[in-house]
Amino acid sequence: MRKRPTSSPKSLGEALEELVGTLGIKTKLQEYEAVVQWPQIVGERIAQEAAATRIAKGVLFVKVRSGVWRNELTLRKKEIMNRINATLGGEVVKDIKFQ
Repeated sequence: MRKRPTSSPKSLGEALEELVGTLGIKTKLQEYEAVVQWPQIVGERIAQEAAATRIAKGVLFVKVRSGVWRNELTLRKKEIMNRINATLGGEVVKDIKFQ
């Protein structure tokens, strides 16, 4: 009978974090979170006017209801990127394209 290697038990969170790192999907999960958490990050008012639709290669695509809001959000792009990246704990979003 084979003996299992002895190691200290890990919490579920630690095991999942290790698995995510091993699979190399941490960046993809963070990108997904940028889209999912958009309303919480930018707030209810902005979320009513603009919705994050997808992210590709660090570029977050946001559908905006009007040109006025697109202009406003473009002016606040750096602030929004900083808030997203601070929430997600890394430089996940490198640019935002408002459409």
